[in-house]
Amino acid sequence: MIIPLLKGLGLTLSRFFSKPITYQYPEEKVPPAKHWRGIQYFEKNEQGRMRCVACGLCMAVCPSQCIYIETGEDEQFGRYPIRYELDASRCIFCGYCEEACPVKAIFMGKNYEWVENNRRTYLMNTEKLLEEKKNNP
Repeated sequence: MIIPLLKGLGLTLSRFFSKPITYQYPEEKVPPAKHWRGIQYFEKNEQGRMRCVACGLCMAVCPSQCIYIETGEDEQFGRYPIRYELDASRCIFCGYCEEACPVKAIFMGKNYEWVENNRRTYLMNTEKLLEEKKNNP
């Protein structure tokens, strides 16, 4: 009966002098894993415009159907999204939208500090997705 108690105390004593592995969260950020998929963001091209050409592949490949796109054409017959919405509350962060994009416009970010109390803040439009780039390294 005393042997298990001594084994437990020995284990506690051995861990007591080892280096702590706890992060002090608000001050120390936990580095995400290499293949971590956080909230999406859009990239801009060299002219400063959004790269998205509104092909609709991301909307077609999305298993949770959380992406909605309305397309339009400019005077040079180039396609662009009039309305791009991503419902992040429905997103399962699978990364299919990033893989399907032929022009590399949408990326999965590394941001994991993203909690809101209002569901409307999870509706991401084009401006929010472009702004999210600032929050991702």
